[in-house]
Amino acid sequence: MTSGAALLGAAQIRELAATLGLRPTKSWGQNFVVDANTVRRIVRLAEVGPDDSVVEVGPGLGSLTLALLDSGARVSAVEVDPVLAAALPDTVARHAPERAAYLTVVTADALQVHSLPDPQPTALVANLPYNVSVPVVLSFLERFPTLDRVLVMVQLEVAERLVAGPGSKAYGVPSVKAAWYAAGRLAGTVPRSVFWPVPNVDSGLVELRRRPVPTTTASRDEVFAVVDAAFAQRRKTLRAALSGWAGGAAAAETVLRAAGIDPGARGEALPVTAFAAIAAARRDRVTP
Repeated sequence: MTSGAALLGAAQIRELAATLGLRPTKSWGQNFVVDANTVRRIVRLAEVGPDDSVVEVGPGLGSLTLALLDSGARVSAVEVDPVLAAALPDTVARHAPERAAYLTVVTADALQVHSLPDPQPTALVANLPYNVSVPVVLSFLERFPTLDRVLVMVQLEVAERLVAGPGSKAYGVPSVKAAWYAAGRLAGTVPRSVFWPVPNVDSGLVELRRRPVPTTTASRDEVFAVVDAAFAQRRKTLRAALSGWAGGAAAAETVLRAAGIDPGARGEALPVTAFAAIAAARRDRVTP
């Protein structure tokens, strides 16, 4: 932290919400962080500083925004609620006036954001609405190649799915697609008591560090199509689960053997590199 900006506590959050006539909206997944120590912890784990340009999705009333700005970073805050988007600059100007010029507010649905103002983001740090957390993380990693790390607070069950490894119960489509872009870990858990209103689930902190994508002749979309097919019927063998994708069970077995994968294996046992190999084997088979 740089300037020791006045961070928001529970009373200030409720007062600000009352001033705005705001009632947290379930459809937008609005659960506001009311604990200053939690946002300090997020910023510390994200390792952001003056050299960073941070994109924050769903800044809400500005709890995390103030902590991010206090780190010295620039912040582009993407907020779908026009009332909250309009209020955020005023909140920052009141609590951290010396950092106000480092904030840009983008009033938009994060899933529809395909570009951001310069400087381009180096980190995604956010308390993400539970209902859009996975698509937001994956779409931002896809659309913004300058992002080298992600630190997001999400529902604990979602956090576990994003960072799960092959063979674990939580491993599935989000795990494999996140692994295409980055190495992930569960950086910590967060009790529900730090939110207002208090959700009925606990939260987890997910850290993702970008790494080179797997080496393959297949495109990301081709690899992701294999992943989707394999987990659509996750209890079936790959020979059966990929039959529709490959054009029949025999064709699936041929592709799997060409990729060096046991046709009797299940998708939940394979790392992302294996899915990349399967997609490449099919591409090689159908390309003259």
